[in-house]
Amino acid sequence: MSETAPVPTAPLRARAEIDLAALRANVRALRARAKGAALMAVVKSDGYGHGAVPCARAAVEAGASWLGTATPEEALALRAAGLDTRVLCWLWVPGGPWRQAVEADIDVSVSGMWALREVTEASRQAGRPARVQLKADTGLGRNGCQPADWPELVGEALRAERAGLVRVTGLWSHLACADEPGHPSVAAQLSRFREMVAYAEEQGVRPEVRHLANSPAALTLPETHFDLVRTGIAMYGISPSPELGTPADFGLRPVMTLSASLALVKHAPGGHGISYGHHYVTPGETTLGLVPVGYADGIPRHASGTGPVLVDGKWRTVAGRVAMDQFVVDLGGDEPEVGTRAVLFGPGDRGEPTAEDWAQACGTIAYEIVTRIGTRVPRVYVNGEQEG
Repeated sequence: MSETAPVPTAPLRARAEIDLAALRANVRALRARAKGAALMAVVKSDGYGHGAVPCARAAVEAGASWLGTATPEEALALRAAGLDTRVLCWLWVPGGPWRQAVEADIDVSVSGMWALREVTEASRQAGRPARVQLKADTGLGRNGCQPADWPELVGEALRAERAGLVRVTGLWSHLACADEPGHPSVAAQLSRFREMVAYAEEQGVRPEVRHLANSPAALTLPETHFDLVRTGIAMYGISPSPELGTPADFGLRPVMTLSASLALVKHAPGGHGISYGHHYVTPGETTLGLVPVGYADGIPRHASGTGPVLVDGKWRTVAGRVAMDQFVVDLGGDEPEVGTRAVLFGPGDRGEPTAEDWAQACGTIAYEIVTRIGTRVPRVYVNGEQEG
């Protein structure tokens, strides 16, 4: 069944239009950049705000052979939706749904002994071996097993494998600064990863996949590709770092277009304070447009006074504070019809701002801009059917 819903003819308060053809093209472009490696489509956080299940299906159609999630609930939701592609889930806490993951044939990441103990117990209960990937902390300092503890974890995993409780399917790690060209930590982490993989394989681990590369590494660091690259933000057509290049530089196109319908257009005199705190005061007689989305919808309050919006063919700027449900733009005397579409961001090739423009306006990264768009904003999927 197609995930595509027709674009409504009547204007919605707001909508996030998700172009699945763009996503498929992005996956194909990323696969071309990582020849020889399989591709994992990372769909955590509801597909970076784009919708996990529709994006996962589109990515698989375009050749992704793995899916990646942070939480086990996200991974189990993919299985419940009928996706039988290989799935890796990496963010676990004690007492997590290990048995359900084992029974759903989900690869689970293990960074420490407590997790290995819990997953082997789940394997006993399920009566089938767990698919386990060992994660190494090669320098990010977040999740992953420290080099000093690696021999113990590898040894115990191999004992569990010999007992028929687990199958060690992967060895992996994550880069800290792949989005900063030339950062010395990249070479250091790559060297440490090779050492830790070599040790595990010398001890008898036979992984199906070894993987280190995230989106920026997949785009710019071929030496990190190994057997599999994990593409998150790049799959959604957003550059992982402006310093590395624009989406177009990498043959990518942003997938999400966020828009809303003007709820009010009115005249206002000069000297009129706008929104909470009156941080914006009209410089003269003007017209104001009310955009009916706010921080409850994921519009950053930090965009107050800076966020760009395309209305009636012109860039406008958020006038005053972003409120919970709405914000105002100064239309400078223009009088578009109520219901006119205000485009907050999109691919950028039709004159509209991009998620990167919003990130710059807010002092953050484009990852946060798209991921934070809330559930009050319906996702409308277009180009769901693959051509050919």
